Amino acid sequence: MNFYIGLDFGTSGARATVIDDACLIVSEGQVAFPDIADWTMVWPEALNSLLNGIPLLLRQHTRRIAINGTSSTVLLCEEDGGPVVAPLLYNDTRGRSALSEVEAIAPPEHVVRSATSSLTKLLWWQQQRRTQYAHVLLHQADWLGFLLHGQIGMTDYHNALKLGYDVEQLEYPDWLMSLDCSPLLPRVVPPGTPVGTVTSSSCDRFGLPADCVVCAGTTDSIAAFIASGASQPGQAVTSLGSTLVLKLLSQTPVNESQSGVYSHRYGNLWLTGGASNTGGAVLKQFFSAEELIALSGQIDPSQDSGLDYYPLSQPGERFPINEPNLEPCLEPRPSEAQNFLHGLLESMARIERQGYERLVMLGATPVGTVCTAGGGAKNKTWQQIRQRILQVPVLASPQTEAAFGTAMLAKKQGV
Repeated sequence: MNFYIGLDFGTSGARATVIDDACLIVSEGQVAFPDIADWTMVWPEALNSLLNGIPLLLRQHTRRIAINGTSSTVLLCEEDGGPVVAPLLYNDTRGRSALSEVEAIAPPEHVVRSATSSLTKLLWWQQQRRTQYAHVLLHQADWLGFLLHGQIGMTDYHNALKLGYDVEQLEYPDWLMSLDCSPLLPRVVPPGTPVGTVTSSSCDRFGLPADCVVCAGTTDSIAAFIASGASQPGQAVTSLGSTLVLKLLSQTPVNESQSGVYSHRYGNLWLTGGASNTGGAVLKQFFSAEELIALSGQIDPSQDSGLDYYPLSQPGERFPINEPNLEPCLEPRPSEAQNFLHGLLESMARIERQGYERLVMLGATPVGTVCTAGGGAKNKTWQQIRQRILQVPVLASPQTEAAFGTAMLAKKQGV
């Protein structure tokens, strides 16, 4: 029996999932990150903890390993892999002063035109004169993979998208290669590509076989999509978490930078999507977890509430409406709590429908089915309301963990 390990490095912790040849989960583990951390110490410690937490027999028969990380979490490294500076996390906006330089060279709708993109961070480091000490820029998943296989300077085209890599032509564009810092750009391969076997020290430390292969990784959100099993054009995954995140497999790529819409290459297809600020965070403002369960049971999902809200925790929306000053609409509020919840769930479903309509209007493949991930996927009433409003089959995703998706990436050596 062979085994495949997927490692998921998220925002608050890391997870490991081990699957067998039949894609069944045989082991899982997780560790939490401290609130304030030296990430170049915390991430390797988490990697060690997760791998050593897997039963030795499974480790001894592991064929391949893959790692996902948060998109646009990057660090500069020396030739031996040592960090030159502290990593900049996915949501770090310190590079904002370099954004004008990015906007001067990047195409109008390009995803790098953001204060948090990997390219903006690289140019900010160049402004700070830190690039002169570096050999290569690596993403979080790249660096962690390096710690296992020892091959410096490799990344995948999911992580490289926000660095400026052209995922349609599969090359760095001329406007990017003309930059002074272009020698720091990592080599790009498809996600799941075998990069190298584990080092001898990794074999000794973790009990891995000498021929265990470490594969190129992906981002955490795409790993969660892989976990859903969606593989055909028109299949979509909605994540009902604190926010509402839509991802749709399309035959054509679509991009709209001001709305946060962009497309990842996904094999021979394109994974496009956007994120609304509505979602579970709004529900938590008004209801406890117990109240959500009890009140949802009092709602008839086949009936229209007659209420029309735009539920937001604070002003501002990007997708499907691009309006930074959009005010939350939560009135009128009925006296019965279940009716208020009914209106909120319906309104979020309408925003979801508008989101998919927006993607199709931009040129994406029409939605055929929607899988559901995230905490809200457990709410059957919400699922039935969404199916009525979306007018397509709405299914619960059989797997939602990014670590499982990454294990699948390792097993298949690609998407």
